Amino acid sequence: MTTSDAVDHGTSPEHIERLKENLERVEQLSQKLIEIMASKKGHHPGLDGPNQDLFARAATSYWAEILQNPAKLMEQQVEFWGKSVLNFAEAQQILAAQEVEIPEADRVEDRRFGNPMWEKNPYFHYVKQQYLTNAQTIRTAVEGVEDLSPIDRRRLSYFSDQIINMMAPTNFLPTNPDALEKALATEGQSLVDGLQNLVDDLEANNGELVVRLADESAFEIGRNIGTTPGEVVFRNRMMEMIQYRPTTETVHETPIVLFPPWINKFYILDLKAQNSLIKWVTEQGYTLFVVSWINPNGDYADVGLEEYVEEGFLTAINKAKEICAVKQVNAIGYCIAGTTLSLTLALMKKRGDKSVKSATLFTALTDFSDQGDFTPFLQNDFVDAIVEEIGEDGILPSYIMARTFSYLRANDLVYGPAIRSYMLGETPPAFDLLYWNGDGANLPGKMAQQYLRRLCQANEFATDGFELFGETLHLRDVDIPLMAVTCETDHIARWSDCYRGVQAMGGRSKTFVVSQSGHIAGIINPPSRNKYGHYTNDDLKLSPEAWMEGAAFHEGSWWPRWEAWLKKRSGKQVPAREPGDSNNPPLEPAPGSYVLRRASV
Repeated sequence: MTTSDAVDHGTSPEHIERLKENLERVEQLSQKLIEIMASKKGHHPGLDGPNQDLFARAATSYWAEILQNPAKLMEQQVEFWGKSVLNFAEAQQILAAQEVEIPEADRVEDRRFGNPMWEKNPYFHYVKQQYLTNAQTIRTAVEGVEDLSPIDRRRLSYFSDQIINMMAPTNFLPTNPDALEKALATEGQSLVDGLQNLVDDLEANNGELVVRLADESAFEIGRNIGTTPGEVVFRNRMMEMIQYRPTTETVHETPIVLFPPWINKFYILDLKAQNSLIKWVTEQGYTLFVVSWINPNGDYADVGLEEYVEEGFLTAINKAKEICAVKQVNAIGYCIAGTTLSLTLALMKKRGDKSVKSATLFTALTDFSDQGDFTPFLQNDFVDAIVEEIGEDGILPSYIMARTFSYLRANDLVYGPAIRSYMLGETPPAFDLLYWNGDGANLPGKMAQQYLRRLCQANEFATDGFELFGETLHLRDVDIPLMAVTCETDHIARWSDCYRGVQAMGGRSKTFVVSQSGHIAGIINPPSRNKYGHYTNDDLKLSPEAWMEGAAFHEGSWWPRWEAWLKKRSGKQVPAREPGDSNNPPLEPAPGSYVLRRASV
């Protein structure tokens, strides 16, 4: 190798010396890292995994199967040995500079292994192939465990997959060719930058590892996201109520009150002008109110669903009626706010309150008989740990919910971003959706327990009834005209689970839509993008499978279909309304103050 070759490959003496200097800086940052971790507050260990009893029962069952059927174990082991030897042989072939043709059946499309070195370098090829072999062997063993309930089997599969994902070679510097190549090319600067990113993330979250997904300096709420013009026209301890400025000369008489989830901030509906549902609704000629929920602290420990319903939903509905001088509104609830809107509508039915003319639910679960991907987290051991975690400060910190959601897509939302930030030393991207995703909110302790224990675990609303304000509320009590919009690949609120809840509701006018894509992209799907289509089927007596099989597919966004449905329930045209009235004057411009309140660990 010539000197110039050494320079090209980052191995010249000068390069190595600078590399050593940067590695000394890594050592200094490591000491700071140790100091941060030493002062970490910590959280309940039960939030990190299932009760060990699950693994113990799985191991006992597996051992019993081995004793009764040793041939099964030998068959699995022989297959494992054979693949391991083949992996080694392929690595030897590459080392000998021979072409290795991977059989089509053995090819794995996995973005983690995109670097050509995973195929061309014998070391990395062997590491990758052996990892994939080990992963498949573990999954096969888990599938073969008997004498477990369906829920325990699902949990075992989930947590074993988490271990498999965590142990991927891409997650470790010595077995990540991208990170090693960049460390050499940058003389170790990428490692310094990466460790600095790690230290910054830990400091920002009091020692808890919450991977930053977006460049926070690139966004400012009210400046380049959440910019649709409007005014805060009402505020109480639970929420700010924003009335958006009209963009048409006339509007429909019946206003809209939109309730976003309080796990995240409302501006997912107003990220930028091109995909803002809030802006689009005003352009169709509607008076729109949007609730912006408070980000609670320990003072809200005893706030439950009662306060969200009374001081949030019912108050917002009544304020909209008062400001617009009307008797009814159309209401929208997104995710958990859709669940709570359904409870509110059932309560209003019991009280004889007809203030809501129609309701729209976005990805809202109301029947939790099948807990879907959240099954691993909704069993007693995990919920008990959450309750104990709440006990100290009276709130459920935002990072716990964020981490739970993230690990449902761990490679995309945890390990991938961590590799880019901490190993490659990259600055997180300036991506508005990921910025919003990281802008979470705490949950009041009482409300979190009600939701987890009574709605998710006991499924009271869909079974014996949910007790609220002295009334027993059932899904059948929701009987006003309703449109439910769900998403085909939603892993948070599966469309089929949302469908079961809508089926049980009591109204005769029910419309059900399944948008393509997931929990966010399926809802934030403006017509101008013409990206995702949607499915409809008027027969809601069918099973979910039969409903989808008989559904008609429509190109383009569901927004115009919903607006056509809503228009029929929105009354005559009246002069456009400026925000507020004499009794409710504008308090400050949208997006208000509550949305700026960040969660702290």
